Amino acid sequence: MVTMADYEYADLIDDQDKIRLLVDPTSTYARAAASAMGRAIDDVIIAAAIGTAKTGKDGSTSTSLPSSQKVGHGSANLTIAKLLSAKQIMDESSVDPSIPRYLVCSPDQISALLGTTQVTSSDFNTVRALATGEVNSYLGFNFIVSNRLGTDSNSHRQVFAFAGDGIKLAMGKEPSARIDERSDKSYATQVYYCQTVGATRMEESKVVEIACSE
Repeated sequence: MVTMADYEYADLIDDQDKIRLLVDPTSTYARAAASAMGRAIDDVIIAAAIGTAKTGKDGSTSTSLPSSQKVGHGSANLTIAKLLSAKQIMDESSVDPSIPRYLVCSPDQISALLGTTQVTSSDFNTVRALATGEVNSYLGFNFIVSNRLGTDSNSHRQVFAFAGDGIKLAMGKEPSARIDERSDKSYATQVYYCQTVGATRMEESKVVEIACSE
């Protein structure tokens, strides 16, 4: 079951010259609002991926990500061995390899991968290409770098891998914008964005949490 929530963004613009820029969809104000909505969606997806899913016929059952779908921190950051473990967990759960797989991590994990491999190894060359943006995949995972990931109770970064259909994003209301004059705010112009979204984990077998010690 997906429970959707409303998200709003509002910014008051006083400078008349800046107000004239609002008609430009590429203006800094429009981009800032769109980015805020995007970050809210990212947070919803991240929370749903490794959080508690509401399951059952009426959504009354709380289902946590099983321990079998988690890779322990092992007092180490993200390593190739952990990536292999995540791949193995999905493969052993018979996750269709034709479904795109993704791995969400922070920049710190990319640096850690570079630091745990040898310069002479092919692994290092692949990860180095990943870090410089020349490639975006490794071991079958398409990498998504995000600074929105949280930590667990032991301060380990909660990196996670998932199959494309393992997480569902529900859009109750697409992001919409309005630009209006606020008489109650000295007639300043307000840029307003809103959306209604929610997300849930569809199948536990298609999500793997990887604890990373930074």
